[in-house]
Amino acid sequence: MTSIIRKGSVTTLLALGLALAPACPATAQPEHGVATVQPAGFAITRGRDHIDVTAIAPGIVHVHYLPGGEVSPPSLVIDPHASWPVFEQARVAREAAGLTVTTGQLSVRWNKGTSQLSIEDARHKLLLKLDLAPLAQGQVSLHHAADDAIYGLRGYNATEKASAGLLRSGDIVAKAGAQGHAGAPFVWSTAGYGVMVDTDGANFVLGKQQIRVSKSSKKDLDLYVFVGKPARIFGDLARVSGHTPLFPKWAMGFTNSQWGIDQKELLQIVDTYRAKHIPIDNFTLDFDWKAWGDDNYGEFRWNPVKFPAGPSGKLKRMLDAKGIQLTGIMKPRLHVDTVEGRYATAHDLWMPGEKASKDYFSHKLVRDLDFDKPAARVWFGHLAMKYAFDKGIVGWWNDEADETGDNTQFMNMERSLYDAQRAASTLRVWSINRDFYLGAQRYAYGLWSGDIATGFDSMAAQRVRMLSAINVGAMQWGMDGGGFKGHPSNENYARWIQFGAFTPIFRVHGTFDEKRQPWVYGPIAEKAATAAIRLRYALIPYIYSYEYQRHVSGVGLVRPLLFDWPHDPRVRNDSDAWMFGKYLLVAPVVKQGQKEKHVYLPAGEWTDWFSGKRYTGGHAIVHTVDAQDWSDIPLYIRAGAIIPMQPPMDYVGEKPLTEVTVEVFPAGSRSSFDYYDDDGRTYAYEQGSYFLQTLSTQRHGQNVQFVTDKPRGSFKPQLAFYLLKIHGSDARAVRCNGKALASFRDLAALRGGQGEGWTTGRDRFGPVTYVRVAAAQTKNIKLALSP
Repeated sequence: MTSIIRKGSVTTLLALGLALAPACPATAQPEHGVATVQPAGFAITRGRDHIDVTAIAPGIVHVHYLPGGEVSPPSLVIDPHASWPVFEQARVAREAAGLTVTTGQLSVRWNKGTSQLSIEDARHKLLLKLDLAPLAQGQVSLHHAADDAIYGLRGYNATEKASAGLLRSGDIVAKAGAQGHAGAPFVWSTAGYGVMVDTDGANFVLGKQQIRVSKSSKKDLDLYVFVGKPARIFGDLARVSGHTPLFPKWAMGFTNSQWGIDQKELLQIVDTYRAKHIPIDNFTLDFDWKAWGDDNYGEFRWNPVKFPAGPSGKLKRMLDAKGIQLTGIMKPRLHVDTVEGRYATAHDLWMPGEKASKDYFSHKLVRDLDFDKPAARVWFGHLAMKYAFDKGIVGWWNDEADETGDNTQFMNMERSLYDAQRAASTLRVWSINRDFYLGAQRYAYGLWSGDIATGFDSMAAQRVRMLSAINVGAMQWGMDGGGFKGHPSNENYARWIQFGAFTPIFRVHGTFDEKRQPWVYGPIAEKAATAAIRLRYALIPYIYSYEYQRHVSGVGLVRPLLFDWPHDPRVRNDSDAWMFGKYLLVAPVVKQGQKEKHVYLPAGEWTDWFSGKRYTGGHAIVHTVDAQDWSDIPLYIRAGAIIPMQPPMDYVGEKPLTEVTVEVFPAGSRSSFDYYDDDGRTYAYEQGSYFLQTLSTQRHGQNVQFVTDKPRGSFKPQLAFYLLKIHGSDARAVRCNGKALASFRDLAALRGGQGEGWTTGRDRFGPVTYVRVAAAQTKNIKLALSP
């Protein structure tokens, strides 16, 4: 099968041996142009200009305008490793009005009379019309229905007002921005479409019925139209822009970041976490870890005064024994009057046009590297490996590369570290960064929301920032839990930890000498925060399975409600609640002293995680808030839920995971969950070394079925059993693969039996049937329920 690297381009057609229609003299050229059928699409020729229209996948249409037939290189928005076989299932047909390309998911019709492309879904509903004439003026003009809800393009920085919420309208510049901003030349609608332009920045104008794009970085306008539901749109976006690699499994846990610390205090803090059994996996160090301002690569190496065991690697070994990973801050600037600074000068690695300025921490002259230069990336990455990674820094906190106005400076800074670590080690890369531009997700790129203030208002404002970032493709998002600027109240801290436990990247941080450990905020806050952190760790099997899902599907752990209920008007601009995976809805308390919280539950059946109370969705419910002890999190389970959980651990992988408890809430329609595991540390999953088993359930009247499919992948986990907790009714008999399972008198006897079996009992959700079955095998389990 032929591989097409630049989809639908003139050079591609020539490589395939396909000729475009010969150019006519300008005076004889029809106004609408001449069309030529090509595999999976057609080309329109207007003099020396061409427009290629190609279906490259069932839900993706690529439209490429080539002035004079010239093709420019793709921007960093496009995955450089993407390749597209000819989509042979696409059908091209001539019609009286023009040409049509049809797949199973969409149709594209060219009307030569109106010079427009009409894009329809599988039911022939008109989604978009693209005017072809403006392409010659460097503009994109798309028409859509007046009531379409539009999303994407941009998030919010740390300080700006976010009154628009998730919806987008008006004039918007697609840019990386600064201070937690996320941007992408990508706009989409719950009406069933998305549009991505291949460009390094552009101006978008979102009108009531029109989307206009100008000031693209490329003369050959290059856009991709996606058709489908939100999850499908983001899956196809990942196919074009690039999938996210998996973070290490420890990154699913809790991170404590601190500015103002030395080795003695670090070890004391870690030992306190362990003594109190408050789970933590990662400690992140600010300026303190570096020999910042010193000659001989002080920007990359340990500070031997504050961290005497750092340079030798002894500190790494000490913390490895305690289950703690270390992340270090990295800056895009170097001191000018140093060995490394003089090298950068001699090799022209500085940001063009930028003068040396005094650093606010060292008070010495510094300049920014230009990470858009390959030589700068290779050199910087090599030094980071030599002086930091090899001495114990296994995570990257990249800071302040958002101050140049360059959309790709931050992306390329992390790209330098990603490429260097992939070349030097099999260990997975993890990073957080202070802005995002589409394409960065390919480089193990997390986003945090910038230098935010403490307080309830600031905390509440993080919800729309997270969901807006996710709406542009920045699925790996986190924040400075507790706020960066100032000192949170005890209540604010407790509620912030509860919020953070249900975000993709769970971390706390504060300004210089601010402490963010739970025990700093009094016993009530410590108890509430500890419970939230422990709940996060209990959910690690569920969370890590979505780490894999994000990698393969483009949709991550957290998604706005509108992803699952795109036609519900109540959620089109809702940032109060979100889905945590497919089966949990969370709406954290973000108001001081709140006693009641109204939570909108979309259509379906829901169960309160903590009380077991059941609700029918489609309206708001009233959650009674614990304003005294701050112990509650509004958390609701969706009908059909399958939620794998693990026993208490102080860090990820502390104990072998030989049995996973699976909370099961069967519904009348089949539901499923893909349970995933691997070694958690390396990229061996890319070669098939993973464990993936689909679990599914359905209730049929007085019977419940639970199925475990044949596992996929070559990885063999230590997992021996699933302990299914099937909620809703007592079983009177349980069969597995047609044979009766042994019955036990109670749960303790079942667990002590060392094998498969079942029993019944009660928990906060009501009657429950416990079924213990071997993992990694095909099982068909049927429960006959008591009347």
